[in-house]
Amino acid sequence: MIFAPPFMTTQTIETDIIIIGAGPVGLFAVFEAGLLKLRCHIIDILPQPGGQLTEIYPKKPIYDIPGCPGVLAGDLVKNLLKQIEPFKPGYTMSERAESIERQADGRWLVTTQRGIRHLAPVIFIAAGLGSFEPRKPPIDNIHAFEDHGVEYFVRNPEMYQGQRVVIAGGGDSALDWTIYLANIAKEITLIHRRTEFRGALDSVEKVQHLVEKGRVRLITNAQITGLQGNGKLENLTVLHDTEGESQLPTDHFVPLFGLTPKLGPIADWGLGIDKNAITVNTLDYATNLPGIFAIGDINTYPGKLKLILCGFHEATLACQSAFNIVHPDKKLSFKYTTVTGIEGL
Repeated sequence: MIFAPPFMTTQTIETDIIIIGAGPVGLFAVFEAGLLKLRCHIIDILPQPGGQLTEIYPKKPIYDIPGCPGVLAGDLVKNLLKQIEPFKPGYTMSERAESIERQADGRWLVTTQRGIRHLAPVIFIAAGLGSFEPRKPPIDNIHAFEDHGVEYFVRNPEMYQGQRVVIAGGGDSALDWTIYLANIAKEITLIHRRTEFRGALDSVEKVQHLVEKGRVRLITNAQITGLQGNGKLENLTVLHDTEGESQLPTDHFVPLFGLTPKLGPIADWGLGIDKNAITVNTLDYATNLPGIFAIGDINTYPGKLKLILCGFHEATLACQSAFNIVHPDKKLSFKYTTVTGIEGL
C-alpha cells in the first residue's frame, strides 16, 4: 500500500473519528472503531504509518504484545495495517494537524499546515511523543560525524555486520540493541555512566550473560567525551570516573539517551497539559474538550505506563464513548468478535 502525500484540496474530508497519529495505538483505534461501524481518517506528519516503530526502530524486537513472544516493530505495523484493511480508513500522510476549531453543530474541524480540512464529531489524539528529537551527548564535534559513524537510531541492523559498534546508554533501547547486535556486529561495547541500569531486569541479565560469554564488552561509570576520525568516525575518547581517559577504536557510535518530546501545535489547542502530555479522565481517556480523546504515549494520568499494550486498552475504551457521541440515539451493544467475526459486524 502506498501512502502518497495528499494533493491540495478545498474539499472537507468528513468522517466519524479523526485520528491524529498513525502509530500502533492510532492504528489499533481504527480496528476497535471499525468493530462499532465507526469510520476513521488518520492524519500523520510522517509519510508512512507506524510512527516511531517505522521511523526509528523497525527491526527492533518487541516482547510485550499479548500473544506474540516476540515481534519486530516493523512487522507489528504490517500486522496492524492488515488488521484494519476491512474497515478502509482514510489517510492524510505527510501532513501535520495544525489547528482545531469547534463548529456550530458540535463537530470538530481539523486543518493541516497545508490547509487540508477534516471534519468529525470525535478526535483521537494518538500522537505518541509528538514531534521528537534524540537527546545528544554534549560532545563538541558530534555533528561532524552524524551519518558518518554516529547514529541516534538503529534503522537497519544489517549495516553493523562485521563492524565495531559502541552503544551508550542505560535504558531499554541501549540494552535491547546491545543484545540484538551481539549476533551481528564484529565487536559490541556498551558504555553507561552508572553501574545501575534503567531498563528491564530481564534485559540487564541477558547483557550480563553476554558479557560473561565474552560477546559484549561492558564499561560502566564512564562516558564518551570525544570523537576522532578523518571524514568518518574512527576513534572514541572514553572518560572513566576512576581510571581517567582512554581511546577506543570503533566504526559506529550509537548514543541512545532517549528522545526529547515536543507537542508542537497540540500545545495551543486548549487541552489540559502536564509536562508535555495531555491530561485525561481514565474512565474513557477523554480530555477536557468534549469529543476529544488522548490515547497512547501522548496522555498522562496517575499510574500511567507508556506501553503499546496500555495504549491498545485506552483506544478500546475511548471507542466505546466515541460511539455514544457519533450515535447518541443508538444503544451500544457489546459483541465478542469470537461470536460475530469481523465481516459480520
